[in-house]
Amino acid sequence: MAVRILYFAWVREQIGVAEEDVNLPATVETVGALIDWLSARSDRHAEALASRERLRAAVDEAFVPLSAPIAGAREIAIFPPVTGG
Repeated sequence: MAVRILYFAWVREQIGVAEEDVNLPATVETVGALIDWLSARSDRHAEALASRERLRAAVDEAFVPLSAPIAGAREIAIFPPVTGG
């Protein structure tokens, strides 16, 4: 499955790219499994994605938990918690 991965804030800075297009294996079925798969891609990915409690995600622009399925997703964003004022 081809999907665009977007990274924001310090996640982007640690990985070194704002986005990447990837072809996911069929075994990657949730956001959490995606994070595991991405972590194996490079040391930079592994470092940026190591603390799951510090990560949030959106699938096709909708906030989701890391346990959310990604079947049919076109875009998945990974970012730190969002605060506002």
